[in-house]
Parts: sequence; structure tokens; C-alpha cells
Amino acid sequence: MKNNYDLLMQSEIAKLDGKKRLLLHSCCGPCSTACIERLHDYFDITVLYYNPNIEPEEEYIHRKNVQKEVLKRLNIKFMECDYDNETYKRVTKSLSEEKEGGKRCSVCFGLRLKYTAMMAKKENFDYFATTLTVSPHKNSEIINNIGSKIGNTLNIKYLFADFKKRDGYKRSIELSKEYNLYRQDYCGCLYSKRCEDEE
Repeated sequence: MKNNYDLLMQSEIAKLDGKKRLLLHSCCGPCSTACIERLHDYFDITVLYYNPNIEPEEEYIHRKNVQKEVLKRLNIKFMECDYDNETYKRVTKSLSEEKEGGKRCSVCFGLRLKYTAMMAKKENFDYFATTLTVSPHKNSEIINNIGSKIGNTLNIKYLFADFKKRDGYKRSIELSKEYNLYRQDYCGCLYSKRCEDEE
């Protein structure tokens, strides 16, 4: 299945009978642009901005406002949620020394995807998905495996995707420039900021 997630998404889309409701977890406004562009003809999209990993809170608010700006421009619905950094700190407390891209990141993906799936289930969405795979720095296989397991556990369909395929990341950069969006220079948590600062 490795590296075939874009084909899986296309296969799932081909089976759709009319637009289905999709709860799309978004890591940030810039990344969401290309993902929404790819999905909006096939799904009734609501974006959930649940990113408790982002620190400090001022940065979280800034990124959330950019996300809202994108959605207003694209006429896409937004699902509000609280800033939940204490939960992120609790679940990653023992993983502070993990390398970037390692176990701590997988726990973070799981935290965000589980919350998205729970909300999708609660609000009767047909699918949930995430924009995380658009980043060339994120492992789509890991993200999709986590999403699939959570979807199976909660009995809600997970939409497999590798949004970086077919120049998805390049397209997100183009759209960010077109919309004049703020693009952050670290993933979100202070661990990732530390890694960026050390490079």
C-alpha cells in the first residue's frame, strides 16, 4: 500500500454517490489550500482546526486566524475548538528527547486524528481526513495507518490521502503566495522549533 494513498483516495472518490460530508483536520491555512482545492468538487467540507501542539498560544491564534481567512475566501465551513495544549504536553511528556519525525510526532498525529474522528462521528460526517500528508516533511504512510486504525476503532470512514502527490505541496505554496498568507517556519510544537533553530 506504500506510496499508493493518492490512488486510494481517487478510488474512494470514484465510488461516491453524490457529495459526502467530510470533516477535514487542517494543520494550517497554507497547507489546507491545495487539499481543499483537490477535494471540494467531491465533498461537502468542514475544516476542523485542532492543533494543540502549537506553541506559544499567540502563534496558535495567528495560525487559526489565517485558516479562517482561507476558509472565508473559499466559502468552506469551519469547526471551532478550544486550545488544548495541556493535553498535548501530557501525552508527549515522556517523549521530549525523541527526534523530530519520530515517536513523538506519531503520538501527536494520533491525538489530532482521534479528536477529528470523534467529532466526525458525533456530528454524523461520512468521512474524516487530514491535510498533514501535504507536507514533504511528514510520512504519509504513518499518518494514514494511524487514521485508518482510528477510523476502524470508532467506526467512521477515514479518507486515505497523500496530498503531496501530483505537486500538492508545490500547489499549496503557489496558492499561499496568491492569497498572501503567513507561512510558519516550524511545524508547531516547541520541539520542532528547537530543531529548526539548530539547523
